[in-house]
Amino acid sequence: MHPAELLRQARLKEYPLQPLQGGDMGQVWRAGPYVVKTHPSPPAGLFQAEARGLFALFQAGIRVPEVHWASNEGLVMEYLPPGEPDWEKLARMLAGLHRLRPPAYGWDDRVFLGRFELPSGTQSNWQSFWLEKRIQPLLEATWNQLGPLGPRVEALFKEPLPQEGPALIHGDLWQGNVLHAQGGPALLDPSVWWGERAVDLAMMTLFGGFPAPFWKIYRVLYPIPPEVELALPRYQLYYLLVHVHFFGSSYLPLLLRTLEAAK
Repeated sequence: MHPAELLRQARLKEYPLQPLQGGDMGQVWRAGPYVVKTHPSPPAGLFQAEARGLFALFQAGIRVPEVHWASNEGLVMEYLPPGEPDWEKLARMLAGLHRLRPPAYGWDDRVFLGRFELPSGTQSNWQSFWLEKRIQPLLEATWNQLGPLGPRVEALFKEPLPQEGPALIHGDLWQGNVLHAQGGPALLDPSVWWGERAVDLAMMTLFGGFPAPFWKIYRVLYPIPPEVELALPRYQLYYLLVHVHFFGSSYLPLLLRTLEAAK
C-alpha cells in the first residue's frame, strides 16, 4: 500500500514523502511529523506485532516512537529528529529493561524476527523453549541451505545453556535499531518477547556491536557472568540463521566462524 493511503486510513494529514534508511524488511518513509512503514507483501499481523512490541517496551520505561496507526498494510509512527549519541542513557535504559523479571519464556501474541514468524506461547523451561520455539523453526527454514552445518548447529543447541531467568528483551537489538534522537536514544523494530537477556546481548555484539563507552556503563549496572559471555556465539547463531533464510548463502562463512567460536 502507498504510504499516502496509510496516512489517509489513519485520518492523518498528508505530507511530502521522503525515503528513510532502514528498509531491509520493507520501505520506510518520512511524512512530516510521521514515519510510515510499508511492505509489498507483508505477512498478516507483522505490523500489529511491531506496534504491540513497541508498546510493551514503552510500558517497561523504554523510549520508542509513538504508534499512530497499525494495520496489515503498514505502520504510522512518530518521527523522532536525529540527535547525538548518548551511550550512558542507552546503557541505563537497557540495563533497566533486562532487569525486569517476567513470569515465563515466550510471548502469547504473534512474534516476528524480521518477516519470519516465530511460534507464540510460553514455557517455564528455557532449554526446551529455545530449541523448540526458536531454533528448530529456523533450522527447518534453512536446512537445505546449511548443508553439513545443519546437524552441527542442531547438536550445539541440545547442550545446556547458562540461565539468568526470563527478561523482557527487544529481540533484534543491533545498532541499526537504536535511534540516536534529540532528547536521548530510542529503540525501533522490536521482536519483543520474554527470554534470556543473552539473546539481546548476542545481537548487541554482532555486526560490529555497540561501542566501548556503552559497555563500560552497562557492565557496571548489570554485570555479565563469564558463562553467559562464553555462550553468546551460540545465541548469535539464531540471528545468523534468519539472515541465511532471508539473504542467502553469503552469511554461511560468518555462521561457520560463529559456530566454531561457540562453547
